[in-house]
Amino acid sequence: MDDAKTRTRRRILEVATGILEREGAEAVSTRSVAAAAGIRAASLYQLFGDKDGLLAALAIHAFDIYLAEKQALAHTGDPVGDMRHAWDMHVDFGLRHPALYVLMYGTDRPGRRPPAADEAHELLLKFLDRMAAAGRLRLPPALAARLLLASITGVTLSLIGVPPEDRDPEVSARMRDTLIDSLAAGRPQPPDADPGLVPRALALDAALGAADEDELPLRPAETALLRVWLNQLAC
Repeated sequence: MDDAKTRTRRRILEVATGILEREGAEAVSTRSVAAAAGIRAASLYQLFGDKDGLLAALAIHAFDIYLAEKQALAHTGDPVGDMRHAWDMHVDFGLRHPALYVLMYGTDRPGRRPPAADEAHELLLKFLDRMAAAGRLRLPPALAARLLLASITGVTLSLIGVPPEDRDPEVSARMRDTLIDSLAAGRPQPPDADPGLVPRALALDAALGAADEDELPLRPAETALLRVWLNQLAC
């Protein structure tokens, strides 16, 4: 895509985002966006097709905004604390951009998930891998990620549906602490303490996943089988 088309596309998405956040999805039409962007409707159709194409592009744009904020979060030596901060950032993003958030998470359809949603999921798995590597995770990262996503999107969408003056921040804080405390294996233990079987199995699985194949004394098939066994131990 040449520079002129890239600039036009960016302009359309910025204008459409403004309309969406001010007036809601009902107000987003090819005609209204083209008029607000100062372009011909034909130019918008060439870039996005119909309204569904424009909304799909807006969902990707929303995830790009979200990822920029998520990637800016600083990591500390406490992966569980970092997870709590990431939860708060996620909910805060949804409450600051409710229309975008509903477009991202409230209208998801099988087979139409934006690629940026997968990138957001990968960031979540990286958080959980850090917890597992530190011996702080009670469940396999993939299962923990599904539980976290279901919980955090449910909380955020429910808060979006409540008038701002009636929102209780304790709803998010209590759900966050209840879920993360159920996933976390407790505070770091002294070197000679036994953290338990599940955190040790998940920590070894995380170490195997992060290692180069050349560093391992096992063949790839053996490593894969060992990781299956470790996840079985953690279930």
